[in-house]
Amino acid sequence: MKVVILDRSTLGSDMDLSILNQFGELVCYDYTNDDETIARLKECDIVITNKVLITKEVIDATELKLICISATGMNNVDIEYAKHKGIEVKNVAGYSTSSVAQLTISFALHFIQKMDYYSNYVKEGNWQKSKIFTHIDEPFMELDGKTWGIIGLGSIGEKVAQIASAFGCNIKYYSTSGMNYNANYDATDLASLISESDIISIHSPLNEKTKDLLNYENMKLLKNDSIVINVARGGIINEYDIVEILKEKNIYFALDTVTTEPIEEDSPLNDILENENVIITPHIAWSSIEARKKLIEGVYNNIKGFIDG
Repeated sequence: MKVVILDRSTLGSDMDLSILNQFGELVCYDYTNDDETIARLKECDIVITNKVLITKEVIDATELKLICISATGMNNVDIEYAKHKGIEVKNVAGYSTSSVAQLTISFALHFIQKMDYYSNYVKEGNWQKSKIFTHIDEPFMELDGKTWGIIGLGSIGEKVAQIASAFGCNIKYYSTSGMNYNANYDATDLASLISESDIISIHSPLNEKTKDLLNYENMKLLKNDSIVINVARGGIINEYDIVEILKEKNIYFALDTVTTEPIEEDSPLNDILENENVIITPHIAWSSIEARKKLIEGVYNNIKGFIDG
């Protein structure tokens, strides 16, 4: 049996994939362009892909038996056509919950604690020249007593709620699907969540309902000095409107995902990369060492389950 990984680099060079060798011949490509996919999947039985597209054309031109997605999201595979052709499609769910929640909390603490300011104060030699033992010219606050609004109360949203609650935050949530409910927290509508929250974190999927969910009109409702964190999908916040609202209000944005990844040259986000109120990280929330180990284990279990029947 031949197993092909189309985008090995997305798993990280530090990850050991030798566990997959037991299934037969294992071929790894660090990157695969769309025009290379079909040729690389010739005589392949099982493909592992994170972001490489497996389209109808790819399916028709190959003899795939199993498509393994090394992620939770499955929008890079034509699932319906694969099923029509009798090809199983497997993803890995739940592996990154703790990792994503951890970055979410880290973003909030970074802004609320003014970490950059105080770290730079020491690095630049200012503390060494001080006549007193402390320096508190950049006031910071506590999470305790703040209102944390969560958009999307799935497993990650719930994990964030648990951690934020431990810090003493009051939790409000808006379920984008209308299906998630938790009696421990206050459900609310989107406008109320935006206007009443000190911190907002987004954990919902991107779909027709959530595209541009946060936009210029409703971001005008944000409290001054509030923090907006997106560790879900880039298209949920309109990026042009982020630029505009920053001209009018003192808002902090932490973005781990953007609409097109990597950031393109004509992205409006390039205009705010140096803004002290903005942090953008290169889609890392999912990728702690522990999460990636769980992901590889999940892929292994999916292949083993398929072979064992």
